[in-house]
Amino acid sequence: MRLQDTPTVAKGTVSPTDEPAGSIPLPDAGPVTVAPPGPAELDASRRHLRRAAYPLLLMACCGTTVLAEAWRLDRGTVSFAFLLATIGYLALLERFIPYDRSWHPTAREWGHYGIYFLLTVVGGAMAQAVLLAVFSGEGPEHGRLPLPLELLLALLAGSLASYWVHRLGHTVPWLWRLHGVHHVPQKVNVANNGVNHLADVLIAQLVVQATLSLLGLSQTARFAVGLFVIAQGYFTHANIDVRLGRLNHLLASPEQHRLHHSTDLDEAGHYGSDLSIWDRLFGSFTWQPQRRPRGIGLAEPDSFPATGAIGATLLHPWRKRRPTRH
Repeated sequence: MRLQDTPTVAKGTVSPTDEPAGSIPLPDAGPVTVAPPGPAELDASRRHLRRAAYPLLLMACCGTTVLAEAWRLDRGTVSFAFLLATIGYLALLERFIPYDRSWHPTAREWGHYGIYFLLTVVGGAMAQAVLLAVFSGEGPEHGRLPLPLELLLALLAGSLASYWVHRLGHTVPWLWRLHGVHHVPQKVNVANNGVNHLADVLIAQLVVQATLSLLGLSQTARFAVGLFVIAQGYFTHANIDVRLGRLNHLLASPEQHRLHHSTDLDEAGHYGSDLSIWDRLFGSFTWQPQRRPRGIGLAEPDSFPATGAIGATLLHPWRKRRPTRH
């Protein structure tokens, strides 16, 4: 009898069809899929991000100061790089933890805001050039006071000067014709923080920086406080749902600055962009927990050119019409 041909299995191997005695066949698991995070996980992530966003910004500010001074980097270059990094960081946060999604800038608005940002940079550079000429340099490398005291003095003096320049920009008619440009947009976000009239930036920077120069503060103190002012200025203008709680009574915040841009003048105080203590002291503090602005923009929208009309905006202060103060 001829045996039926069967496949030959090499000694020491197991045929694919063979299974150990007593084994249970396992079903084919198929491709492994990972479920996307659910609403609860996303809410938890956003909650953690809201809590960490501001401390991370302050840590970046301190770290940048320490490294720049330790490595003797050019302070102007570091300040500009920190400015760009701060804008990028806050613009990213606006996507993950926005306060109001309708406030996101459109592509067209980004283009307009970019032009104003360049004008703001030019205004700051012009002020710096004037100060260098008047004070014959950037100030002493080392101050007469211990650095911690210099930092405190620079912060208090600079923020006080900034507070009054800002407040006068709202109460002096001709200055309002300059500063009102910043209040034209009907949304508040990190991108339109740079929407300013060039002359408004020039005047504000001259006053603040001249105050610090007259005090004879060291370059290190002014550099460190300058980074903090950059971080605070853009942080308060960001469209992010971050709340400082009791720190609102010490520091400026997005919660306060949204009220500053309100169309309701009774709640539009908060002229401090770094510290809020001056608003407390001079009666312009209106923040309350959970308080939302009634509207954003100008009380009289037709009193200024649209943000996109950049040429008309730059010429606006010298036109005959005098808009109502904001």
